[in-house]
Amino acid sequence: MASRFYVTTPIYYINDVPHLGTAYTTIAADVLCRYHRLRGHESRMLTGTDEHGLKIQRAAEARGIAPGPHADEIAAAFRATWPKLGCAPDDFIRTSEARHKKGVQELWRRIQERGDIYLGHYEGLYCVGCEAYYTEKDLQQPGNICPLHNRPAESVKEESYFFRLSRYGDALLDYYRRNPSFVQPASRLNEVTSFVREGLQDLSVSRTTFQWGIPVPGDPKHVMYVWFDALANYMTALREPEDNTRFWPADVHIMGKDILRFHAVYWPAFLLSAGYSEAELPRQVLAHGFLTYSGQKMSKTLRNTISPVEVAEAISEAAAGALPGGQGAAAGAPPIGVDVVRYCLMRAISFGHDGDFSVQDLLARYASELGNALGNLLNRVLPFAEEVPEKGAPGPLEEELASAQRQASAAASAAFDANQPTRALDAIWTAIAAANLYVDKAAPWVAKKTDPARLATIVATLIEQLEAISVMISPVLPVVADRMRDQLGLPPIAPEVGLDQWPLNPPVRKPGAKLRRGSPIFPRLEKDKEAELLA
Repeated sequence: MASRFYVTTPIYYINDVPHLGTAYTTIAADVLCRYHRLRGHESRMLTGTDEHGLKIQRAAEARGIAPGPHADEIAAAFRATWPKLGCAPDDFIRTSEARHKKGVQELWRRIQERGDIYLGHYEGLYCVGCEAYYTEKDLQQPGNICPLHNRPAESVKEESYFFRLSRYGDALLDYYRRNPSFVQPASRLNEVTSFVREGLQDLSVSRTTFQWGIPVPGDPKHVMYVWFDALANYMTALREPEDNTRFWPADVHIMGKDILRFHAVYWPAFLLSAGYSEAELPRQVLAHGFLTYSGQKMSKTLRNTISPVEVAEAISEAAAGALPGGQGAAAGAPPIGVDVVRYCLMRAISFGHDGDFSVQDLLARYASELGNALGNLLNRVLPFAEEVPEKGAPGPLEEELASAQRQASAAASAAFDANQPTRALDAIWTAIAAANLYVDKAAPWVAKKTDPARLATIVATLIEQLEAISVMISPVLPVVADRMRDQLGLPPIAPEVGLDQWPLNPPVRKPGAKLRRGSPIFPRLEKDKEAELLA
């Protein structure tokens, strides 16, 4: 039986359209899912939209429309964005769907039957932006200012159902101790552990002051707290319209560090209360850092938000225009801008840490790491042959390169297995550097004049390396990988459940296969186009 892999993004709040931060999270999930499919694992990726709560109701009111049509419009924008960034989720769940409502109400009943939900009154502070309850010590003083949204939390006083979160502090601490990889990176686990050790208070899990939410079973004047509603999506999406419960528990929940507490404390507590065993808890909660743009926090007020789709489209247009005669996408080649954005987000920002994205850095990496290193390697090899030549006996240089490839492949797969795409790319680029160094040492331009048999061995060796590299980069750079393979006379990568296609060793190509040298994948961009991108 093939191994299974289930990765999720948070379901995104629909008070705004997709942006660089949501793209980063979704691309990371897509990369990991593609990697596991490549390894032959039966894999599933989930994303979606979180559509309930006071913030959504107010956002709709500000637009002069009802929450339902507002939700439909923004959810459609999210759904349409992900294919434009090369992401292929298997399911897109909306919390307004009937399948979700049914599942989350069942979760409520299970917890209530175990005596962990009771009726009381809540009086305290609530940040609508976070959709979270806070104490004064959580906020900046004076004024009870939310540190994330820089505005005062609101005073709330209402009847509420409570979840007995206080019952689960010891169980959670014991679980963290025995499962140190549950929260990654380790620094985030320390934060979560400290929070739980301070003592957990029972959690208000319903509201009565607005109605845009899922009704509490048996008491429809209450709607569920938006986070009780939202977290359940990871399970409700597996139940209908088809039974995919074999994928539970999730292998990794990916989210920003600002919502780690909900995933690492509240969610496992809800599951334990509902009768799930520790073995049925999510295997890992992976919290990435905050993204800035050109060194500044992204803000609509500062007018420095950036659309990753627009950046990808601009790069594709600039690259197509840089080819002779304006070739590229117009000539049938898939646009590469999506892959450039994916690569820069995964390579430049060490996963789990804060990071900065800028067009300047993207252009530098396009020219150096993608163009000069990867693209140039392909361009250095293909002019020497029209078909795969007969490979002779390997010498010391070939053995050295094969060893470097094996080490890079093992390191990259270990990094992907650890949900660390940045480290995986670092390892893959050592293989690319080793192949370029091999070209320098083997000097095929000399062998072409003096030793045709030696030239054949050099070219065949490099073609095998390029094939391996095309597979290794494919989780992050799927378009580029297939364009490389087309020029190498290879079919597109086609993952198959149960078939591991990861190149632990350099592949062996049969001689005689035709090569198809094409236009450069990463053409040098013209200065005026770079200036337009930087404007």
